[in-house]
Amino acid sequence: MQLNVHYATTYHYAEPTRRVIQLLKVTPHSFAGQTVLDWRIDMDCDAQLREGRDGYGNVTHMLYVNKPIEALTIAVAGRVLTEDKAGVVHGLPHDLPPPVFLRETALTAAGPALADLAQKVGGKDSPLDQLHRLAALLHDGMRFDTEATAVETAAEQAAAEGHGVCQDFAHMFIGVARQLGIPARYISGHLYRRDGAIDQPAAHAWAEGYVEHLGWTAFDPVNGISADDAYLRVACGLDYRDAAPVAGARSGGGDETMTVEVRVGRTQGPAQAQMQSQS
Repeated sequence: MQLNVHYATTYHYAEPTRRVIQLLKVTPHSFAGQTVLDWRIDMDCDAQLREGRDGYGNVTHMLYVNKPIEALTIAVAGRVLTEDKAGVVHGLPHDLPPPVFLRETALTAAGPALADLAQKVGGKDSPLDQLHRLAALLHDGMRFDTEATAVETAAEQAAAEGHGVCQDFAHMFIGVARQLGIPARYISGHLYRRDGAIDQPAAHAWAEGYVEHLGWTAFDPVNGISADDAYLRVACGLDYRDAAPVAGARSGGGDETMTVEVRVGRTQGPAQAQMQSQS
């Protein structure tokens, strides 16, 4: 399907800033099952944008604003063709060896709650079966709650409390998978909601686990499924901090408020439009 994304992050400062520096990871790659047709980043002020790539292969942009501002909007828009590959991710232009993603981080470190989940998932089944069971276990046993956690909430805390947002579900999945000896990584991106909810409060997050002889496979424990053509993959890392869409620093500005607006829609192909017009 063809997905259309409009994603805006707006900052308001209590007083003029002296300088703003932002690291953006908002631009997706093309790979098997995902083809970027066009993509652009716009700002509403005079700024410099420098493109690069980080150690995980993510496309990065450093944004520099060197004059006083009281507000900043970073707007991203693009069109991407996606195919349902049953979650299997092939053909990334840059990647790291899977064992790198066995590393524990502060956000994914396992304690008693994650160890208990690993015990429920573990067994003699194949790694792929274990990952499917893990995604289902989190989907069925954890409550999605947008008020429950913050950006710095660790997977262990979310698992112990039994609720969280998509970031927490991804961190729990990753922490348990690594406990089982399965490389796993955090994915940030966008989700086209088939319930018609085009306007969304934030970008989406899920996880990928590495399965020998199959490769990286994407799982969304919030929805209890493998990623399909409704998912647009943007960035990856060991946890949220490596794949955060926007991160940075500033001089001056006083108190800061931030708002995020996300719209993910789809464009119908000629055949789909014709079928609907005849119905």
